Amino acid sequence: MKLHRNCLAALAASLSLVGLSSAALAQTVLKAADVHPQGYPTVVAVEDMGKKLEAATNGRIKLQMFPGSVLGGEKEMIEQTQVGAIQILRTSLGPVGPVVPEVNVFNMPFVFRDPKHMRAVIDGPIGQELLDKISASPAKLIGLAWMDGGSRSLYTKKPVRKPEDLKGQKIRMMGNPLFVDTMNAMGGNGISMGYGEVFTALQTNVIDGAENNPPSLYTANHFKAGAKYYTQTNHLIIPEILVMSKVAWDKLSPADQALVKKLAREAQLEQRALWDKAVADYTAKLKAEGVEFIEIDNKPFYESTAAVRAKYGAQYADLMKRIADVK
Repeated sequence: MKLHRNCLAALAASLSLVGLSSAALAQTVLKAADVHPQGYPTVVAVEDMGKKLEAATNGRIKLQMFPGSVLGGEKEMIEQTQVGAIQILRTSLGPVGPVVPEVNVFNMPFVFRDPKHMRAVIDGPIGQELLDKISASPAKLIGLAWMDGGSRSLYTKKPVRKPEDLKGQKIRMMGNPLFVDTMNAMGGNGISMGYGEVFTALQTNVIDGAENNPPSLYTANHFKAGAKYYTQTNHLIIPEILVMSKVAWDKLSPADQALVKKLAREAQLEQRALWDKAVADYTAKLKAEGVEFIEIDNKPFYESTAAVRAKYGAQYADLMKRIADVK
């Protein structure tokens, strides 16, 4: 009898080890990546998404975050996501545009009236349609959710309240002809330049200003190089995107796919709250450093960029009208 009990105990222990081994083998670890650093709103939101995913699956699916460009720049990370080496990626829309041209509509100047309008668009049918187009494209990416990339406004050494005030001012823009043309149309002289060069260029008067959001102005110290006036033009409001590798997506069960989409949507809303807090905090810090925030009537700037929207947005005319109609 004692021998029988010992055999049963040994068998139970063996089965327990087999169970543990099977559970370990069954665990899925999703590698997530971002160019933004640890603590940045997009990084925190995706990390929290991972915690919820782990809890909801009793540890069967975990997420491992790689922030701060440790896996490469956005182009390299998109390529890794397409082949399944990275499973979840937060990226800007620029590299997605060549495969899903419709997303380029968000690059148009003043396509959104303000940040509130942009959020209404990405939260609604148009936002979902574009996510679905990404998922159905040959890009091998699944569109999960949108992220708030902030609203870009002017910061300069002299105050700007109307297009005429920009005359003769050299303003750094992102390296895209659309953005350079936007600044030229707004009255300034758009200069394409790498982000890392802006501080020195401001300091040495190679440029007179640049454009970005308050967190970027503060963290890059551009206000210390003389850009003490922040004119709230909101000329570019470009959302970012959270995607999943189709290779990894196809390995998930329909129930797990639904769970990932649900939690990604929650991450979209959480990131927004974190972003709003960051903007408020950095705005307060900039004001404490003597930066003057100038509120203006955007209409003259909007009207001055009509030709840019006509030139670059002709193929998206119907979509732009639908965006304009969103309340």
